[in-house]
Amino acid sequence: MSPNCGPRRDGARPSLVVIHYTAMRSTQAALKTLCDPASEVSAHYLIAPDGEVLSLVPEDLRAWHAGAGAWGAVTDVNSHSIGIELANDGFSPFAAPQMDALVDLLKGIRARWDIRPERVIGHSDMAPGRKIDPGPRFDWRRLARQGVSIWPSSSACALSSEEGVQAPDDARLCAAMHAFGCTATDDSDLLLKTFRLRFRPGHSGPLDATDLSMVTDLAKRFPVDANAAWA
Repeated sequence: MSPNCGPRRDGARPSLVVIHYTAMRSTQAALKTLCDPASEVSAHYLIAPDGEVLSLVPEDLRAWHAGAGAWGAVTDVNSHSIGIELANDGFSPFAAPQMDALVDLLKGIRARWDIRPERVIGHSDMAPGRKIDPGPRFDWRRLARQGVSIWPSSSACALSSEEGVQAPDDARLCAAMHAFGCTATDDSDLLLKTFRLRFRPGHSGPLDATDLSMVTDLAKRFPVDANAAWA
């Protein structure tokens, strides 16, 4: 268990899951850091490449994994989230047993706290420019197929000339990303990089119609404020 935790502030309950990678050489090295009082970092769970799940902080307590950032109106992400660290150096593929264990863990967290799949996010989503984990090697589509995360619709991903597609527009990108939940920055270039890191890894160049189609689809189907309509 990690001593680096405390009560959730203002009576908050978990409504987000934030996925990280450790960027360390081994699971044991990460475990040592996450349990060291001097490091002042922790997570609720650490998952090894072989699928072993280490519980470090009880889910009802506040772990110190997110740092500065935001998702929707939430700015104290630590108080509103469960943090999961994946033992990975940041460059290697994520092992199949590790991903299987993550899916099982997410299903359990969802059942316990009623956290919607669209509120399972990456560290990069809530801290654009400051963090890039879980990075371009992480398979978000696999999680979406298992019902524990989300992905743009197939029509939005393929769309480049369908009637009604908006021309590439930085202001609309920003508005859609904010509506989806990525509210930590207004920098359109940074928002585009953040979007592509998760949903179009490896894609480069200026904002295009497919980017805008995909993010608009996300904003329409999964608005961070469920009471707000997106046009």
